[in-house]
Amino acid sequence: MRVRPVSPDVLTAEIVQRVDALGGRWARVAIDGAPAAGTAELADRLVDPLRERGRETARVRATDYLRPASVRLEHGHRDPDSYYLSWFDTAGLSREVLKPLAEGGTGRVLPALWDAEADRSPRLERVALPERGAAVVDGPLLQGAGLDFDLVVHLWLPDAALHRKTPDEQRWTLPAFERYAAEVDPLALADLVVRVDHPDRPAIIESLHA
Repeated sequence: MRVRPVSPDVLTAEIVQRVDALGGRWARVAIDGAPAAGTAELADRLVDPLRERGRETARVRATDYLRPASVRLEHGHRDPDSYYLSWFDTAGLSREVLKPLAEGGTGRVLPALWDAEADRSPRLERVALPERGAAVVDGPLLQGAGLDFDLVVHLWLPDAALHRKTPDEQRWTLPAFERYAAEVDPLALADLVVRVDHPDRPAIIESLHA
């Protein structure tokens, strides 16, 4: 594995540059990884620099695209197979965010589909993105589900770091990430892989081979 250490600011700048280089009317960007990898924090950091480049940006969280509790928790609150297979409404995310930003789409995206705490729709208004606009989506398990992104950044934690950084109340999800690594191989699928076991010293993986 060949890596290139960078600062968080350089990482943000490089991702923004990649997004800005994308063709098409809109850009659909995924920041994929376990919650402990800091996907939300990185996705948040992209918004202002993208807007400064004239790319109006909608920030979307996979945790706002959960399925209703009756489906999500059918096998209990801590079932890793359910987390892997049925927690996230990928069909809704595709329908409400990704397809509207495909060629020929409307440009109108729904920032959130489900309020998990209230277990109901938040009833948000759609956001109309002008041309060159972008949707930045963060969350776990975003690859291998047929979601049509234009750029996928995977934040990678080696197994030991993933176990160490995952809070006790979320450790039940670890088998789901082991399954994701084995079945989907997110490092191989992503457009950009970043090692983040030291978040103040991320490292861009330039090659998975020595």
